[in-house]
Amino acid sequence: MNIKLLAIGKTDNKALQSLIDDYTKRLSFYIKFDLEIIPDIKNVKNLSESQQKEKEGELILSKLTATDQLILLDENGKTFSSVGFSDELQKKMNSGVKTLVFVIGGPYGFSETVYKKAQGKISLSLMTFSHQMVRLFFIEQLYRGFTILRNEPYHHQ
Repeated sequence: MNIKLLAIGKTDNKALQSLIDDYTKRLSFYIKFDLEIIPDIKNVKNLSESQQKEKEGELILSKLTATDQLILLDENGKTFSSVGFSDELQKKMNSGVKTLVFVIGGPYGFSETVYKKAQGKISLSLMTFSHQMVRLFFIEQLYRGFTILRNEPYHHQ
């Protein structure tokens, strides 16, 4: 199985980017993982929230293939413990999913078209985090999930 994380906008914090790079490298020992950045929409001042979500949605959907399974990182999604998330990853691998695509949306969330295309939603927390931090937290949780599946000593109960 391949895992892809799509995110809107670049990370401009060098310290965060360094940590993202570190966990991306660690994750590569377990699975093929790609972080793909979708550039910010230009001239957002001239767009309504819904127009911005639609434009971002078109860009997100353009990155998918017909066989990709799409999971949105969304505040209204299902919450997991780290062990529960690792179990979910194992179920996805066992089900034969070729590419699992997780998406961090823009500042206003996702368009209805993206919600309809998604096969699931995951919430990392009831708290709100910056989009840049969510990248780090999510990639770290992917890494943690694979160390749990391998019974490696990274995660402590």
